[in-house]
Amino acid sequence: MILESVILDVRAGEEEAFELAFAEAQRIVASMPGYCSHELLRCVEANSRYLLQIRWTSLEAHTEGFRGSSEYQSWKDLLHHFYEVFPTVEHYFGVLEGS
Repeated sequence: MILESVILDVRAGEEEAFELAFAEAQRIVASMPGYCSHELLRCVEANSRYLLQIRWTSLEAHTEGFRGSSEYQSWKDLLHHFYEVFPTVEHYFGVLEGS
């Protein structure tokens, strides 16, 4: 399992429009092979900042499968124009699990 983690800084005043667009975009990513789950969280301290976390079965499911798909263009069209600065995407894998 791979966790994709992204800080999204949305242009101030466009938060509601971004959330509406994400509601549509999440259906795209959720339909992709290798997708497991996702969550979009809004920052308490910075109203225009979001944390997007998507779980994939493998790194390649995201980097090659999703990003290499025609559906990714629709994702980009829906979301990328909202970002103040283009986000850095990081991938994580589990090392230790606790209860």
